[in-house]
Amino acid sequence: MNRFLCAGLLLFGVSTIFGQSFTRQDTLRGSITPEREWWDLTYYDLNVKVNPQEKFISGYNVVHYKVLQQAKTLQIDLQEPMKIESVTQDGKKLKVTSEGNAHFIHLNKKQVPGESNEIKITYSGNPREAVRAPWDGGFSWKEDTKGNPFVATSCQGLGASVWWPNKDHMYDEVDSMRISVTVPKDLMDVSNGKLEGAEENGEFKTYHWFVNNPINNYGVNVNIANYAHFNETYDGEKGSLDLDFYVLPENLEKAKKQFTQTDMMLRAFEHWFGPYPFYEDGFKLVEVPYLGMEHQSSVTYGNQYQNGYLGRDLSGTGWGLKFDFIIIHESGHEWFANNITYKDIADMWVHEGFTAYSENLYLDYHFGTKAAEEYVIGTRSNIRNDRPIIGQYDVNHSGSGDMYYKGANMLHTLRQLVEDDELWRQILRGLNKDFYHQTVTSEQIENYLSEKTGKDLSAFFNQYLRTTMIPKLEYKLDGQEITYRYTNIVEDFDMPIRVFVNENEQWIFPNAEWKTEKLEDNDVTFDKNFYILAEKL
Repeated sequence: MNRFLCAGLLLFGVSTIFGQSFTRQDTLRGSITPEREWWDLTYYDLNVKVNPQEKFISGYNVVHYKVLQQAKTLQIDLQEPMKIESVTQDGKKLKVTSEGNAHFIHLNKKQVPGESNEIKITYSGNPREAVRAPWDGGFSWKEDTKGNPFVATSCQGLGASVWWPNKDHMYDEVDSMRISVTVPKDLMDVSNGKLEGAEENGEFKTYHWFVNNPINNYGVNVNIANYAHFNETYDGEKGSLDLDFYVLPENLEKAKKQFTQTDMMLRAFEHWFGPYPFYEDGFKLVEVPYLGMEHQSSVTYGNQYQNGYLGRDLSGTGWGLKFDFIIIHESGHEWFANNITYKDIADMWVHEGFTAYSENLYLDYHFGTKAAEEYVIGTRSNIRNDRPIIGQYDVNHSGSGDMYYKGANMLHTLRQLVEDDELWRQILRGLNKDFYHQTVTSEQIENYLSEKTGKDLSAFFNQYLRTTMIPKLEYKLDGQEITYRYTNIVEDFDMPIRVFVNENEQWIFPNAEWKTEKLEDNDVTFDKNFYILAEKL
């Protein structure tokens, strides 16, 4: 079983360094500063003009907020080399003091608790260019095969403030927003939500999109190309859902074939997780010049119209070639990332663990439980156990890339402990109902799962989320007796394990102490659906 510890997941581009120092800028970016906590974000009116030839953008964002307590200074984030040109409130220019990427707006008007106010931020610049989108994000300035501009944004972790001014912390999602993007008139912009309309102005054209639901900062995107468009509807749990697809014209026929998996994805995920969370905003797949990203209601796609992960099966079982990884994985984030969103990126496993797990639930729905089990177990070869899944809080620091497939295998293991698959399904649906459109902490999710399963999962989550240790079950067989214990575990870890004795199911209850019990036979195998190591002594 040493294969469980093999190196992998380099494709996710996550640092493996244990020790890391953090700066004042990390704290300003990653914490709920006093200049953030006194106001509640309610609405953005974002207007951006994009010049692909100059790799330059300019525009403004009107930030609407509700006053929670008296204050005089408000923090807005915008990353260099972008520049704030002016900030106004009620038409009057305000003083701005900048500290790196954090900009402190000094307000003249008295901020009265309960009142609603707004500020207008005008800005411009050449935004950071993505080096290896979406992991090292920013603006991707590319061209299609005909030489037309092919432009897109991606900024998870890096932050939406890499290209537009906003309250760049995940704890406070805007309730709704308008996104207006001006591009050369022979191109089209596709952003989040529903298209309200477009108008030409000389050599440019402005597209107006409206997002009816709360949206996280990194979920806001701009995608610019000479797009072809086709659309369908899906008859879902909440009625008719608009499906829109935007692709390069030369890929239109391939897209019409490959994107039929959208219907399959929605049927599987509505079964397991509940209704798609953004019916009012529709669902879009948008072709981009990078692999893809979970932008809310505007999922971006660059998997080259093939199944697997760029044609590869990440599980090594063959099941990973039964679906298009980007369509399934990135769309799964609509439930876990966009509906339920982490407050702090240290808890990013809530996004990635559940969504990696959604891949095998998709297989479960369409191909059966055996296929799902083989797939998720196969993905263990990607786990490195290099550092804990949960990162450092308040400094914009995510944990190990093991949050993907170690997270998925942790959840798959938990499904075994629940035993009742219908109860497990109702728990997953309950998560999306009870935390609907909310930002959450890992602790909230952990407590919810303990409550709904009726099991104290504290040690279980401490083991898999907060250490790099994989529980090792040491055992000895003597005739029809088995002696066993756990090692490599946290305090109070006592997860029961399903075993098969001469192919008959039986449970044993290991902890840190040696236990001995009689079996009907000495032909013993351990259920591989539990993410542990087993060693016969």
